[in-house]
Formats: sequence, structure tokens, C-alpha cells
Amino acid sequence: MKQKDKVIPGEYLIPFILITSCFALWGFANDITNPMVEAFSRIFNMGVGGGTWVQVVFYGGYGAMAFPAAFFIKRYTYKAGILVGLGLYATGALLFIPASAIGLYYPFLIAYFVMTCGLSFLETSANPYILFMGPDSTATRRLNFAQAFNPMGSLTGMFVAKNLIQARLDPRGAAERMDLSAAEFEKVKMSDLEILSSPYIAIGGVIIVMFLIILFVKMPKNDDSNHKINFIGAVRNLLRVKRYREGVVAQLFYVGAQIMCWTFIVQYGQRIFVEQFGMTPGEGAQKAQYYNIIAMSIFLVARFVCTFLLKYIQPGKLLMILAMGGIGLAFGTIFLQDINGLYCLVGISACMSLMFPTIYGIALRGMGEDAKFGAAGLIMSIVGGTFLPKLQAFIIDQEVVFNLPAVNVSFVVPLICFLIIAVYGYRTVKFHLNEG
Repeated sequence: MKQKDKVIPGEYLIPFILITSCFALWGFANDITNPMVEAFSRIFNMGVGGGTWVQVVFYGGYGAMAFPAAFFIKRYTYKAGILVGLGLYATGALLFIPASAIGLYYPFLIAYFVMTCGLSFLETSANPYILFMGPDSTATRRLNFAQAFNPMGSLTGMFVAKNLIQARLDPRGAAERMDLSAAEFEKVKMSDLEILSSPYIAIGGVIIVMFLIILFVKMPKNDDSNHKINFIGAVRNLLRVKRYREGVVAQLFYVGAQIMCWTFIVQYGQRIFVEQFGMTPGEGAQKAQYYNIIAMSIFLVARFVCTFLLKYIQPGKLLMILAMGGIGLAFGTIFLQDINGLYCLVGISACMSLMFPTIYGIALRGMGEDAKFGAAGLIMSIVGGTFLPKLQAFIIDQEVVFNLPAVNVSFVVPLICFLIIAVYGYRTVKFHLNEG
């Protein structure tokens, strides 16, 4: 293979490995946190809607910091953006120490927000940095390969959530906790919060180590000798490109779908295991998280398979095919009320595996320096993780809708998301191949 055609040129190998490690680190944060919606709902005796404030602030941090991160890396470098991101990530994780001591819900939300401001810096910097580390002809494949390590971190986060948090929390559900005296409830709550916080505090230490490694390793500079910030001009250039505009919309709905499928699988499976298998709510949540880990494992394998298929299938076409598969499995998730519906929900992860990096790569193809602000727009679209799960949680809290379990019906929201992504894949194939 010619040097210009290499996915990862030799001179970028070490930097590529280090930045790809960051993909795993934010995957850990995302997927240790998704099951915490159910955990916080139990600990503070709230409905599902109350627990989803974790998602609102978590993914709201992405939206709040995406464009400030883009301005920063335009003024400085991708490496500087990575370091700021790691610093904020570590700070947010360590804020779990005072939050646990205080014992209230809102300090945890502040900690999540600070942490995800760091994740926004990381993703805004790392994704275009990976595109920068080699020729344009292999950029989408390179980003898909780097993104393949994201689910490794996600699997680790899910494993920690299941075995070091959910398995150790007090198994009593909301009704049983309401029967406790105020003193007993407070004791159980503080014990649970200490258990929940420990893994976040530990990852804060890991992030500090990663910060120091990247600080002292020489990394390639994306210096274009022009640090002037022409934000209006860059946005104007980006908005002229339909492929980019529509990509931001598609990414917003993809992120929402991913978060919903990996968050509410706990409530979906919990209903089945409590009603049909006689488990307690705590046991049902643990068992459902086991299926979430299976879903992420499938996602990981499918990511590598789909990255290979990109050598032979045009990205937009493969994106469309996978989105249509997601639609079909979402129908099964809605209408099958037994374990087969859970199998369909698990299978959706295979269809999602390619979506984020492929939408990202299609939208930013050939953007040059405008990619820095373009990346910010795509990362800001992660705010889909704030309002879409809130909408699904509202449906879940209705308990029964159209004589179906509300948690089943709620998956009509991800179904609509996959429909929008399928349309973007189709339009990429039919209209956007030669654009911009």
C-alpha cells in the first residue's frame, strides 16, 4: 500500500494510539453513566423522569462547550484541546467526592456537567485530530477504526456499573424504600451514594495519568500559521453544504437513539424480569444491565465488521442499510412484550455501530480548516441526548399506553430517529456524493 493510501501513516502511529485511548476513556464515562438513571431514581426515590436529569446535564455539557472548544483549538492546537478536555474530565470525576459527602442530587448533576464539558473538549478535538493524521482518502476509515475503541471503554463502563455499582446497591425498590423511616432511608441513601461515587473517583485518577502522558509526548501540530478566528465565514461555508447541515441533524437523532437504547434497556428488561421472572427491581435492573453489556459487545464486533465493509460499500449506502435494520428491530422492541422484545433491543446495537463516525466523516469530508468549527457543530448535536431521553422517560412514566407497556411504546422515539438517519444515508448516496 502506498504511503498516501495508508489508514495510519507510520509517523502518526504513537499519537494515533494515545488519542484513540481517549475514545475509550469517554466511552467509559458515557456508559457507566447511562445505568445511573435507574440508580439515582432508586436512591433518591424519584420517577424515571427525575433520574433523566443525569442525561440532561451530562449531554447538555457537550452542547454548552462544543463551540468554545472549537474556538480554543482554532486559537491553539488539537493537543491543547485534548489536555483541557482531560483536565475538566478529571475535575468533574473528583467532584463526586464532595457530592457524595453532601448527599444531595444536585451536586452530582454539577459534577456530571463539569465532566462532560471536558468530554465535549475531548470529542471536538480528538475526532478531527484523527481525520488530520493521514490522507483524506482514508479519513472515514481511520475515524471508524479509532471509534472502534470507544465501545471498549463503554463495555468497561457497563461492567463497572453492573458489578461495582448496581450489584452492591441496596436492592429495595421505590415502594420498599418508602416504608423505611427517615433515618433508615438516609443511611441507605448515603451508603448507596458512596458505592456509586467510587468508580468515578477512580477514573479521575486514571485521567490525571493520561493527561501527564499526553502533556509530555510530542504530538503532530495542526498549525496552519493562521490563528485568526473567522467564525462567521466558517459557519457560512459550512451551511452552504447540504451534506453538513443534514449531517448535524442526523447526528443529533443518532446520539439520542443511542442513549435511549442503552439507557432504557434497563427499564425495559427490568419490567420483563420482575413481571415474568419474579425478580426484585434491583435484581431485574442487574439482569437487564447484563443484556446491555451483551448489546455493547455486539456493537463492538459490528464496528470492526462495518469498518471492514467500508472498503467495499459506500458509507452512505451502508448507513442507510443499517438504519433500516434499526427500524425493523425497533418495531420488534415495541410490539413483542416478552424476552424476544429484549433480544430485538439488544440487536439494535449492531445497527448503531457504524453510525456516529460515518455521519461525522460524511459531513466533514473535504472541509479543511472549516472542519474545526464543523466538528463543534457535530459534537453540539450530542444535545440530542438531553431532550429525546426526557421525551422517552415521559412516555415510560405513563406505565400503560394503547394497552401496551409504556416502556415498549416509548421505543417509537428511537424508531423515528433511525428513520431520519436512513433518509440521510439515502440522500448521501443520491445527492451528496459529489457535493462540496
